[in-house]
Amino acid sequence: VQLVESGGGLVQAGGSLTLSCGASENILDFNTIGWYRQAPGKQRELVATIQRGSTNYADSIKGRFTISRDIFKNTVLLQMNSLKSEDTAIYYCTAKLQVNVEGALVDIWGQGTQVTVSS
Repeated sequence: VQLVESGGGLVQAGGSLTLSCGASENILDFNTIGWYRQAPGKQRELVATIQRGSTNYADSIKGRFTISRDIFKNTVLLQMNSLKSEDTAIYYCTAKLQVNVEGALVDIWGQGTQVTVSS
């Protein structure tokens, strides 16, 4: 199973970017799918996820970022508006996939895409 991110780049503060995550598996098969990010010198942190249709957002991005699924394109999108310099990070697509009837989950990660917000 593979996740491939795209859409990162350089943007000025206040601007917008849309990240896309394509999956080799049907995205509806994942227990959870979403985005994490890691800034230089910091730990990886949750940005936004979708679990069984319910969304979850980090407080730092609520009201500015929106996560959604494009079923027809089999992708997960992260629309990022009003970007700030502190949003600069590598953004990773991640998913949890159930692998047996007991409910065991495995974590799958993409390679990441760089987002740089200039002030």
